[in-house]
Amino acid sequence: MLAGAMRFVLSTAALLAALAPASADDGARFRVEVMAVLSKAGCNQGACHGNLNGKGGLKLSLRGEDADWDFGVLTRGMFGRRIDRLSPDQSLILKKPTAQVPHEGGKRFDVGSAEHEILRRWIAAGTPDEKTTVAVQELLVQPKECVLYDPEDLFKIQVRARFSDGSSKDVTRLAVYEASNPMVASISPDGTVTRLRHGETAISVRFLNRQTTVRCASVPARPDFRWNNPPENNFIDRHIFAKLRKLRMNPSESCDDATFLRRIYLDLLGMLPTPEESRAFLGDSHTDKRSRLVDSLLRRPEFADYWALKWSDLLRNEEKQLDRKGVQSFHNWIRQSIAEGKPLNEFARKLIASRGSTYAEPAANYYRALRDPLLRAEATAQVFLGIRLQCCRCHNHPFDQWTQNDYYELAAFFPRIQYRIVENNRKDKFDKHEFDGEQVVWFDRTSEITHPRTGQTVMPKFLGYSGAAMGEQEDRLQTLADWVASPANPFFARTQVNRIWFHLLGRGLVDPDDDFRATNPPSHPELLDELSRDFAAHQFDLRQSIRLIVGSRTYQLSSTLNETNREDELNYSHALVRRLEAEPLLDAVAQVSGVPIKFAGQSEGKRAVQLPGVQLQPRGKRSGMGMTERFMKTFGKPERLLSCDCERSNDTTVLQAFQMISGEMIGKLLAEPDNRIGKLLQSGKSDGDILDELYLAALCRYPSASERQQILSRLTGAANRRTAWEDVLWALLNAKEFLLRR
Repeated sequence: MLAGAMRFVLSTAALLAALAPASADDGARFRVEVMAVLSKAGCNQGACHGNLNGKGGLKLSLRGEDADWDFGVLTRGMFGRRIDRLSPDQSLILKKPTAQVPHEGGKRFDVGSAEHEILRRWIAAGTPDEKTTVAVQELLVQPKECVLYDPEDLFKIQVRARFSDGSSKDVTRLAVYEASNPMVASISPDGTVTRLRHGETAISVRFLNRQTTVRCASVPARPDFRWNNPPENNFIDRHIFAKLRKLRMNPSESCDDATFLRRIYLDLLGMLPTPEESRAFLGDSHTDKRSRLVDSLLRRPEFADYWALKWSDLLRNEEKQLDRKGVQSFHNWIRQSIAEGKPLNEFARKLIASRGSTYAEPAANYYRALRDPLLRAEATAQVFLGIRLQCCRCHNHPFDQWTQNDYYELAAFFPRIQYRIVENNRKDKFDKHEFDGEQVVWFDRTSEITHPRTGQTVMPKFLGYSGAAMGEQEDRLQTLADWVASPANPFFARTQVNRIWFHLLGRGLVDPDDDFRATNPPSHPELLDELSRDFAAHQFDLRQSIRLIVGSRTYQLSSTLNETNREDELNYSHALVRRLEAEPLLDAVAQVSGVPIKFAGQSEGKRAVQLPGVQLQPRGKRSGMGMTERFMKTFGKPERLLSCDCERSNDTTVLQAFQMISGEMIGKLLAEPDNRIGKLLQSGKSDGDILDELYLAALCRYPSASERQQILSRLTGAANRRTAWEDVLWALLNAKEFLLRR
């Protein structure tokens, strides 16, 4: 009897011991080590149990964003069958990932591994949930960047987490590693990076809710490499060349005058120089002629035309929701703001705080195209802050610090925007997204947004702001506009200078140019910081930043490759060759052929770059898409349905080739009796002079001796002189040198 009682007491004591909470320092805390193991093993990824519907009856929060949910599911789900506190080794959450029982996800870690031991200790301790566990404040990673020179092929990442109570811990084994370019490097669970091929990659390091990045490059040894020591024009070159030297890569030579001339006209004005302008520049022997040309182009009205086109793309200036009058009004306001040199932060302030009639107050059209609070928050974050928040609508950002709470706190600035539709003469009565008529954007005082998960009203708060939410009586739009436009804003200047850099060099320092996040680091972080400081110091002046960038030797490099930079696409060691955009290309074709294009519904002499919207024909007309619209659509003109530069396509297609080889547009311009060829022939110019004129018009240079000899020899004895010159002009319009910006 006594022996039985003693056995009962002992077993009860064992059970109580098993259920006793684990100590805070035993390395098996649920909200630290256990949650980290679930992430490390991939259990809470979207492809596994972090899926919206879970997998195999087990649903975890995506990437561990909800520890309370995960604790309940693991300890109480399936009537507690996933956990066996008395026999920890029999727990399903140990047997499945170690493949001791069938598991659709396969083996995730071995018996006896660090991951296995953490889970086992937690179960043996009674699966405690220490809700007061300190939070991770920072991840300290070494090295922050690494360059591997042949024959080096690996290095080790060390990760240390610093917690809110001041303590720190080595979490190298528990961190999650992901390479942005897995073709370049592989990462083992212990943080060892092994080179797979030469190239660059960013390695995301994640531990719980914190992420950072390690930049890694692997380059050939190049034992005979000698740095060419190119001259530096400004601090841009200092940063760019320092990295190129580290990568054992020499930049290309500076481009020649003809290439610079064509490049700068296309980049600043979206058009080609005239033959007279080309002659003047090529014949100028002054050493400062490039900088003087830049200054003169920045003062021209065509500069405002071209950069208004870029901003109209971003701000969704299209006819379906704004109507034709609204599009024209909005475009005029954008263009006027650029023409008068309005600082970009003031431009943003006016847009975000705008309200009133969309005809009388053109900036209010910004909200006419964004019909609900969530779209407004997403567009504002992407355009002005360089942050893509779209995925936070449903869950925490999987690759950045932003949470679902952050998303709805930003969206809470916008629910009070309302519309008074003065009239709507839409052509399609069933299309509720079409508007034709004046609208008034106004602000009510009661509308709020609720959090989809908690059902609670959300108060507005700035992104990354740790203080209290704003007061109830404050003007939400004006408060947000002032924060975005403030020189102290941590996002605005970086986003705008990166966008300018993207338009001028073809690739952002952060790429895509509006996707700033911890796992997408800038290629040259110190350069981006200095450009941002300079932008703010010059009162957010668009022209000043452009002048600085195009004045660098980096911008003026040739596209001709050398042996060291042949494979480079990331580090600006040479100019990136890219196709002309739709509108500049159409204008260039018209300018070179000497035939102005008449756009439907537009005044005489209007260029494609100056068009305010997307559609030329009024909505509802049955004439369909015109010749000019088809041409621009084929070459990637966007529909303006997204707040993103990415909507504009610069890809090349077979349809584009057909347009240039035998398209209706090219045929019409070549056959026009009074085109450039017709006028040159009527002027009595010699074949040599005509050839010079066509080359200067199309390629901004004179023909080479070889080109001159071959073309003039084919013209000699031609049965029809005009037809022969039409063939020459057709060949120039289809030349890569014409179609590409080099």
